[in-house]
Amino acid sequence: MDSYSKLKRLHDSMEKMTKTVESLENDILETLKENTELKVENKLLREKLDKLTQVSKNEPVVKTQSGLESIKQIYDSGYHICNMYYGSHRDPNADCMFCLDILDNFGEKKTVKKDR
Repeated sequence: MDSYSKLKRLHDSMEKMTKTVESLENDILETLKENTELKVENKLLREKLDKLTQVSKNEPVVKTQSGLESIKQIYDSGYHICNMYYGSHRDPNADCMFCLDILDNFGEKKTVKKDR
């Protein structure tokens, strides 16, 4: 076998390895993304379960975090909190106007005056 054929075979082999490494890298990134999403969801479900368990036992509910803090934490960790994209991954370098609107208006109670 001549040198050119050996070089060509080596080049083809390296291209195949590069494609395999890129594929593995994409798989790992997807797995890490899914893992982070599941951690956030798991935390929220545990908080909800703890709250339901306390209510069912007629124990006073002790808040560990306010609702606004929880929502801000979810948003800051890179996830949407708006109803359009809730729970999906958010580009940390770009804000979502829907999520920001929720954060800006969270907790503001609009009072409606009733005539008697």
